[in-house]
Formats: sequence, C-alpha cells, structure tokens
Amino acid sequence: MTNPQTVVLTTADGIDLRAAFWRAPDHRLACVVAHGFTGSSRHAPVRRICAALAAGGAAVLAPDLRGHGASGGVSTAGDLEVHDVAAAVAWLRAAGYQRVAVLGWSMGGSIVLRYAGLGGDADAVVSVSSPGEWYERGTRAMRIVHWLCETRSGRVACRVVRRTRLSPAGWVQVPESPAELVGRIAPTPLLIVHGDADHYFPLRHVDVLAAAAPEATVWVERGMAHAETATTPDLVRRIGAWVRAGAEPVRLRRWRP
Repeated sequence: MTNPQTVVLTTADGIDLRAAFWRAPDHRLACVVAHGFTGSSRHAPVRRICAALAAGGAAVLAPDLRGHGASGGVSTAGDLEVHDVAAAVAWLRAAGYQRVAVLGWSMGGSIVLRYAGLGGDADAVVSVSSPGEWYERGTRAMRIVHWLCETRSGRVACRVVRRTRLSPAGWVQVPESPAELVGRIAPTPLLIVHGDADHYFPLRHVDVLAAAAPEATVWVERGMAHAETATTPDLVRRIGAWVRAGAEPVRLRRWRP
C-alpha cells in the first residue's frame, strides 16, 4: 500500500489525533511509529521509515502526536503523549492485529519507553535516539529545544515555523525519565538504538538506558547522528527484521495511565 489512509484516534484524556495507516496483507504484526519533536506523519523521513516497515509486511500506524501536525491538543514533550501511543495500540488491537510493536524516534523514543515501562500493552519496543534522562543542556541543539519549550518567544516560534503547539504550562509534575522506567519493560523484547554522532543526546544517554535495562538489545550505530533524518534504509531494514523476530507473545500487562 503506497499511500496510507488517514484515521482518527481519541486518547483517554480526550485528545483527537490524526494518524497515517499503512494496511498489511494479514493481521499478524503491526507497528506504532512515534515521531520526534516537531515532526508528524507527513514529515518525509517519518513517512520513509513507515513505508519501509510496511514494505516488510507489517501494518504501520503513525499518529501525529498531540500538538503536532493535524492532531489536536498541545505537546507536553514526552509526558502525556503516552496516552497517544496507548490510543494507537488500542486502535490496532481493536482492528484485530495479533502482535503490536511500539517504535519511537527521539521524543517518540522516550515516549515508547515510558509507555512500556508504565505497563503499556506492547509485544516489542524499539527506541531510537532517545534521551535517558531529562534536561540535557550540554549540546547546542538541546539548548535550542529548551528555549522553544520554556520561553514564550520560543513557543511562538515553534508554532509559526514548525507548526507545533507547545503547552505553556510545561510539565506540571516532572514525569519519570526513560531511565527510571526502562528496567520495567522486561520480559517484553526491547531494542535501544543510538548514534555515536548524536548531536542532541551524547552517548551517556544510551549508557544510562543500557545500565538500567541489562536485558535490552543495544545497537550503537557508528557515524549516526540523530533520529529519523539519520536513520538509513539499512537501519530500518534491520529494525524491521528485529521486530518481526522479537515480537513474540509475552505476558499481558495492564496499562497504567
């Protein structure tokens, strides 16, 4: 299926999301793809990744996370977006898909780790270029992100230039970091991918995640920068193969919002 169809999801906290859906020839495996900060399902690198996963035989559902793209609400930069992933997984389960993997890039990577660590319903988890801990300010790229999120002028610029609507309230309560929750994901198969040339989150972030989740599979990609734009076709192929091999039935765990 070359062109995805548009579907509408509603989260548990009442946010309407638009999502792109690539249908599969059967109902054995589906993937939720969570994009990075200021991305969307229409972002060319996101769409390229989704199309490649679909070409490998999986159904793919890529929601515009709250505050992004055509979805409603405002972005909370990785906190309440766990409800967005939960809505996408629930939609695929209701559509009859037997196994559902959750995959995320950058902010989306932190979201799928938090979703799964909070007991989310996933048969496999893939996180690419995720932070391990919050408040990274050691890189120029992340200092810009903090300016966008934490200042009125930054939020206006983000809305006008990147069409991303940010919550002016920020985090009412600091959510658990990925490193605090990643150790709870086992026995669900977990793949953590990080580039050694990531200009947002240095390698110490993947080190923190790997230390907290010793059962995870960890790939440190040589020469890779950050997130979707740095994800090569070969890496997507390898991720897809890992998901197909790893998304075997695991014990059902209850989603805790």
